[in-house]
Amino acid sequence: MSKSLLIDYNMFEVSPKMILESEQSNNGRVIVTGVLQRANAKNQNGRIYPKDILEREVANYAKVQIAENRALGELDHPESSVVNLQNVSHNIRKVWWNDNDVMGQVEVLGTPAGNILKELLKAGIKLGISSRGLGSVKELEEGTVAVESDFELVCWDFVSNPSTHGAFMHPTKMNESVNRTPLDKYEKVNNIMNQMLCDLTCKCSLPKRK
Repeated sequence: MSKSLLIDYNMFEVSPKMILESEQSNNGRVIVTGVLQRANAKNQNGRIYPKDILEREVANYAKVQIAENRALGELDHPESSVVNLQNVSHNIRKVWWNDNDVMGQVEVLGTPAGNILKELLKAGIKLGISSRGLGSVKELEEGTVAVESDFELVCWDFVSNPSTHGAFMHPTKMNESVNRTPLDKYEKVNNIMNQMLCDLTCKCSLPKRK
């Protein structure tokens, strides 16, 4: 079975006070901590990430990307398995387990996308954290599938969070999406935000006129 792009979401709650405290204690840098992903939990799409598979991928991610200081992620969720450096907003510094939750320490970078992310967090905007990976699934029973052992974790991205709609759930749960569905008003807002981010990033990358 061919692999599909798997994207799943979790609420990432950070208060504006935490952002200010981080800047004060880290020489202006913003470093936040929260839940990145969850294992052994059936989401609204009926998918489950077995803990042994997720443990393997998190360990590989820590051993390679984090150890080499290149555990980069983007602002908003592109439908690609490649991290686009032009849109990078943050770097994962550390990961660990808390029961079935994958916890992470995340540094917001001073890139154009990173500065947007920092201002959103400082303004108290609720954001989600989105893992990207490649893999296939197998059916366990009607309405429930499990991610198979060929799963490969790519990265975690920060994404806009339209309340509890669609691919987003409550802070203690997560959701994912592989197949596209017709656009609704929340996804249209997401697309507009993506375009605004792209326009701003492109403008920032253009050479200044003399």
